[in-house]
Amino acid sequence: MGVRAMLTDKRVKNLGALAALCAGVLAWGTAAAQQFPVKPVRIVVGFPAGGPTDVIARVVAQDMTASLGQSVIVENRTGANAIIATDYVARAAPDGYTTLFSSLSLLVNAILSPDKIKYDPFKDYAPVSNAALLPMLIVTRPSTPVNSLGELVALAKRRPGEVTYASPGHGGSGHLAGATLETLAGVRMTHVSFRGNAPALVDVMSGQVTFMFYPMIGIADHVAAGKLKVLAVGTPKRHPDYPSVPTMAEAGMPALADTAPWVGLIAPAGTPAPVINRLSEDMRKSLARPETRERLRVLGAVIVGDTPAEFGALLKKDYERWARVIKAAGVKVE
Repeated sequence: MGVRAMLTDKRVKNLGALAALCAGVLAWGTAAAQQFPVKPVRIVVGFPAGGPTDVIARVVAQDMTASLGQSVIVENRTGANAIIATDYVARAAPDGYTTLFSSLSLLVNAILSPDKIKYDPFKDYAPVSNAALLPMLIVTRPSTPVNSLGELVALAKRRPGEVTYASPGHGGSGHLAGATLETLAGVRMTHVSFRGNAPALVDVMSGQVTFMFYPMIGIADHVAAGKLKVLAVGTPKRHPDYPSVPTMAEAGMPALADTAPWVGLIAPAGTPAPVINRLSEDMRKSLARPETRERLRVLGAVIVGDTPAEFGALLKKDYERWARVIKAAGVKVE
């Protein structure tokens, strides 16, 4: 056999081996999807129990436990504006058994601290489905001497730096909404960061902090109990729970409504596509159930339930939008 023939034969064998390897990987992925899940699935949340992200994650987990036939367990790993949880899931085995219920912190942390975080929001994760959007409310203590967004802005202009706003963490949804308000109104306020929405809300209700942007989850009970008042809502139309409260657009700042954060499920990159699709399908089934839709409606969430491809497109668009907001507001890493 000549040298050329030997080389040709070697190439054919290599191509055959490569084809066999690809077929093996495809077969493994198909088998994994057919068998998935064979043990409990974890949904990791980077924020404390009781906050908006956690509440919706638990609603979805309860439904998916029934549809998947395995326990779906919510695990809170708090700290560093969800960086701890986000990094943890990036390094988890890409088998569908460890997932992340995330929000815009996934993207914002990468924008604010590109040299410090260990993950890439696009290369290290596979989108599963966006569960919902959480319209924001501007809330304050009833005794605060302002009764509208306009009066809040006027107070901030009279007392530069004295008006404070709470958020669930530096670079979180509440922080960026507050920074957007400062930019739009041309005022200077003081941001106070907490480890989660729930503890931030406690200090707003006690009067330690002037106000905050809070996702419309569980607020109605506090308002009914006289612990909070709502200055503006981030929904397109007035919300039936707060019919006398103007929308942010009616208050003259429609751009504030665009700060509504999303909450959705992602998995480590490399998770087999059939497994991603199974998780996505079961999550969308959960969100389509009348009982689930009603529970989330009462909480104030706007259900989405999209495909992995649609969610991936949203993530890219949201990244670009928040990059513009952060630059315009001059938000810096702590």
